[in-house]
Formats: sequence, C-alpha cells, structure tokens
Amino acid sequence: MDIAENAALVVVDVQQGFEDLDFWGRRNHPGADENIAGLIDAWQASGRPVVFVRHDSVEPASPLRPGQPGNGFKEYVEQRRGKGGGGAELLVTKSVNSAFHGTPDLGAWLEEAGISQVVLVGIQTNMCVETTARVGGNLGYDVVVVFDATYTFDVEGPFGWRRGADEAAQASAVTLHGGGFARVVMSADVLAGTR
Repeated sequence: MDIAENAALVVVDVQQGFEDLDFWGRRNHPGADENIAGLIDAWQASGRPVVFVRHDSVEPASPLRPGQPGNGFKEYVEQRRGKGGGGAELLVTKSVNSAFHGTPDLGAWLEEAGISQVVLVGIQTNMCVETTARVGGNLGYDVVVVFDATYTFDVEGPFGWRRGADEAAQASAVTLHGGGFARVVMSADVLAGTR
C-alpha cells in the first residue's frame, strides 16, 4: 500500500494506565505494543511526522487521570518521543474520544503542514482509535487504521450484552472499513509502504 511521504502517524493513548487489567479487564492483540513501537521507529527513521495523543481523563476513578502514574505514556513510547530524526512531532491532549477534539487542534496542525493522510495506532480500538478515525474520515482525511497495532478490552453494553475484546475490535474494524471511514490494514502492509 502507498503511504504518503508526509503521512502522520497518530499514536492514540498508549498510556501506562491501560496496563491496569484489574480496572480494564481482558485485552486482545498481545503483540500490539511491539507493532506500535515498530511503526514509530519506521516513521521517525523516514522523517515522517508523529503525533502523540494523551487522554487526560476527567473520571475520578480512571487510571488515566492527570496526576496519576497511569496518565503517562508507556515507557517505550516515552523513550521514542523527541527522537524524530527531523520529522515533525506533536503532543495532543484530550479528555474526549477523538484526537481531533484535543489541544492543540490536530486538524489545524495537519492542514498547516499540508498533511492529508493519517495512520492510526493505539488504544482502544473501538473507542478512541475508532472515534478519531470516524472524525478524520468525516473531515476528509485519508485515514488508515493499523489493526494489529491497536488493542481493546472486553466490553459490556445495554441489555447485559457483552462482547469480548476480539469481537469488539473486529466489529470496529468492519464498521470503519465497510463504512468508508478508514482503510483497516495490518502493520506489515504499512511498513512495506513506508520504504
């Protein structure tokens, strides 16, 4: 697949608080962190821009609240910040699901830089990654979601309905891809397109 020379890698909410499985429950995609790290490395090596997104939760019990250790990025992400090899880098903070509704304004930054393609990785597939993809698609961006560089958790909805993490992630991928919001691909395809 073709990845634009200035495509932005948007790393969504890869934060320490998501390691708290007592809070979140069972997760999927055990290799996602390795895939995310590999994609950041590839983006930085090619001089492409990277956007790091941090969720600053306003929920009192959330491990992602500012001031809590879980609010910080996972160590492998923190180690890579500022190592862009000449590529632009941006930190966006948000308290809602879409990175396009954070600070600073992601859309304005992308527009100013002439970037029309965004590649999304991170946590959670069916929450903040999906919402960012939907908004990006609605705004006219060429959105790529790297499925095996995302993960999520088991989820309960209305009427006592429950879905496992794999089911929730697959439903998200089908909706995004089938609904035309984004192309959902695997990390190997994206890495091949960055060479």
